[in-house]
Amino acid sequence: MTIDLSDDLFLVHPDGTADGPAAATLSFTRSPTVLLTFAGNRFTRAAARHYQSEFGIGAMDWRMLVMLTREPDSSVSHAARTIGIDKAAVSRSLRRLETLGLAAARDGDERRRHWTLTEAGRRMHGRILDSALERQRRLLDGFTPEEVDAFTTYLRRILDNIETLGATDP
Repeated sequence: MTIDLSDDLFLVHPDGTADGPAAATLSFTRSPTVLLTFAGNRFTRAAARHYQSEFGIGAMDWRMLVMLTREPDSSVSHAARTIGIDKAAVSRSLRRLETLGLAAARDGDERRRHWTLTEAGRRMHGRILDSALERQRRLLDGFTPEEVDAFTTYLRRILDNIETLGATDP
């Protein structure tokens, strides 16, 4: 379903003040794409600091622990497609997890290896999960269950639209 949304919903215009924009541009407070990017960047940066200081791994490594818990025996390509991260970042994270004894690859050439968590990796995932759930509760403080459900529905719709957008880009 396509609904025509006016560009003015998302723009700020020059207003002649010293702090105003020089030309029409995206609003930092009304543009969903800007807000989603800002929120994602800030969340990832804070998560990276937290997971590094508390558990000795980065946010990308935590994503891979979740990925391999959800879908053991995943390839780099599959993990990259699923979580929307480039293959090089996934490979670097898996190598870090392997060095830490948290993940292991089934034999095969570098591009076709399938990865699983080790017992230590499964334990680490369990330890971090409690912390991640607490951080999520704090992030969603003040939201009702219905609002969380609506928000996740909107985010899934955005993800679906991103797939469509990517299919139509040259």
